[in-house]
Amino acid sequence: MLSPTHLSRLFAICTALLLLAAFPTTVSGATGTLTPRHEASRSQPHHGDSRNGGHVFPFLRWLRDSAVEAVFGRPESRGGSRGGAGRGKDGSAKRYGGATQSRYLDDVVVRFNVTSSEEEGALSEAADRLFLDVWAFTDEYVDVRLPRDDLASLMTLLPTSMQPSVLIPDVAAAVWATYPSGPSEKKILGPDWVDPAMVKTSTDGVDHVFFQNYQPLSVITSWLRLLEAMFPSYVHMTTIGKSYEGRDIMGVRLGARSEGNTKPGSRRKTILITGGIHAREWISTSTVNYLLWSLTTAYGKEPLITKLLQNFDFIFVPVVNPDGYEYTWEYDRLWRKSRQQTSMRFCRGLDLDRAFGYKWESARHQRDPCSESYGGDQPFQAVEASTLADWARNETGHGVEFFGYLDLHSYSQQILFPYSYTCSVDPPNRENLEELAAGLAKAVRLSSGEFYAIRSACEGAISRAYSASGSLSRIETGGGSAIDWFYHEMKARFSYQVRLRDTGTFGFLLPSEHIVPTGEEMLNAVKYFGDYLLGNNGIESLSVEKQSEAGDSGELVDLKRRKRR
Repeated sequence: MLSPTHLSRLFAICTALLLLAAFPTTVSGATGTLTPRHEASRSQPHHGDSRNGGHVFPFLRWLRDSAVEAVFGRPESRGGSRGGAGRGKDGSAKRYGGATQSRYLDDVVVRFNVTSSEEEGALSEAADRLFLDVWAFTDEYVDVRLPRDDLASLMTLLPTSMQPSVLIPDVAAAVWATYPSGPSEKKILGPDWVDPAMVKTSTDGVDHVFFQNYQPLSVITSWLRLLEAMFPSYVHMTTIGKSYEGRDIMGVRLGARSEGNTKPGSRRKTILITGGIHAREWISTSTVNYLLWSLTTAYGKEPLITKLLQNFDFIFVPVVNPDGYEYTWEYDRLWRKSRQQTSMRFCRGLDLDRAFGYKWESARHQRDPCSESYGGDQPFQAVEASTLADWARNETGHGVEFFGYLDLHSYSQQILFPYSYTCSVDPPNRENLEELAAGLAKAVRLSSGEFYAIRSACEGAISRAYSASGSLSRIETGGGSAIDWFYHEMKARFSYQVRLRDTGTFGFLLPSEHIVPTGEEMLNAVKYFGDYLLGNNGIESLSVEKQSEAGDSGELVDLKRRKRR
């Protein structure tokens, strides 16, 4: 039987072959430089066609294709890929992005600092009137994307005290940069066939080839199947259900039950981690995948992770909104909602994070199908939100206890806890929620130096003068959120929405170079999250065990346990 180390190496090799099949490239000259191609064509020849100029590694190409086909079957022809940029004489491998780039040629992203309720109300009304795309909001600022020529019109609706600062001057260029060019053959299949960097786990601090780029849905699905095939004893794929357009909402259950910690009839404590509720937030999907891969490959090697997987099941859902995610790759990189048909044929999609049934509200955003925050005409009208909720209810009926929930989003670097629907009601365990959130933020700061703010999810863009009367005009309503529903209905008492990097320099268009650093800082946060839940669960944490073994008195160990709880 292969050891965990050998399994990790074999998995890395198979992943490299998978990516090479998904993003084939030719090496241009001696450097292997890849140049973006900005024109999409539906009539490109098949990537294996000799008319494409041929590869410099024909045997390795054959080996790659044979290995991938043996595992996943013969792939469909990519010759008619919608929106694919194909590959040109220069060796470009960008198959995506050509159809979406022209949408944002004259767009910019600007930030308005908000210092009063009057400013917030004026900006909220202007955003509705001009159908602006609000990217981020806190109690200090609001980021907005709009055509450069519309900025003057917006300013006439705002107080003179509000002056914008430009965050992204060229949205089209930033959009294009997020689409992958694919790993070159020279990097993946070099003289030694496998780059040593590809066979080490995240705990070694070395990037995995899969996380060097954002990945489309088809590659993610194949990669998840590969992960299950390589680690079948504790990695199990599951289907949450179907999306509106019939795509599978895929999940992965990660856990290693041991005889010593499983009692007959006991409920299995489970931590759910989701990403991709909003389609354009690619970093959330990549981070969920990074956490899954890191915990999987560290099992049996790192004591804390091994203990976590023995005491909890982790369920990862990288793409809750597969229709929207696919649409961002084929047509519109900045699409946010699902792709479900609404009462207005030309305004498709629902905001899945405003579609859950707890404290769902038919506010002004919900009444307008063209709003980016439209949650439907009734609770759970969004197919994907309803599917996730039905799956969760079914799980609780089969011995699962949702103990924690992490819903990953971007951007603004915030850790938000319930409730989202109102600030006038505190969750019963607010003190514990704030304590754990502070620990998560500290774990991130110690690992990467990045600062994550902590606040109730209801605060958002509510000004400091906000009162319980709810008289102020909010940038975005908070009812129907996923964390509120899981907290209240599924009793997941430690539920958080984590808004990942960055704080506005790139916004939703975070470069792929940030995938691994973001994943690493969240990995440290998840370790703290699980360790905290172990301690609050009455199970000795590893830190206390190690200190006890080192000679701490029984009284000191007991005090440390009480402090943790």
